[in-house]
Amino acid sequence: MKQARGAAKTTIKFKNLIRGSTIENTYRSGEKFETALIEKFDAQFTYKEGKTFFFMNSETFEEIPVDSKVVGDGEKWLSEGSEVTLVSFKDSIIEVVVPSPAIYKVVETEPNMKGNTAQGYTKPATLDCGAVISVPGFVEQGTKIRVDTEKGEYLDRVN
Repeated sequence: MKQARGAAKTTIKFKNLIRGSTIENTYRSGEKFETALIEKFDAQFTYKEGKTFFFMNSETFEEIPVDSKVVGDGEKWLSEGSEVTLVSFKDSIIEVVVPSPAIYKVVETEPNMKGNTAQGYTKPATLDCGAVISVPGFVEQGTKIRVDTEKGEYLDRVN
């Protein structure tokens, strides 16, 4: 923001990487900040014990424990062997990024009934990761589907 008199000011939104909160501050032009060093690396979900999730770094094969608070809503999309991206800040994991879209297998759903495809009929389906989403009536048990993990929505069938 340029003012009539004096130096220009800049309004910046900051996101706390650990707590997830956002703040907004105004600073004079020319002020300097320390850059946050964030690392992202691929990992594979191995298992869950209590409230701790264990991931294996895909490059170093090191086991990384992550608290369930950090995993958050991504928990329902994790199954053994799932590939994720871990985000670390100051040697602690601050976010688990589940790929979107991802492919899952339908392990349980109602049988398909004739005539239900015309009205856009949907039904609940349980996926191999344990999540339950709404799928079109033509999706049968054992079908592989592509799911938008951010919205929790069915996208399409996969061959």
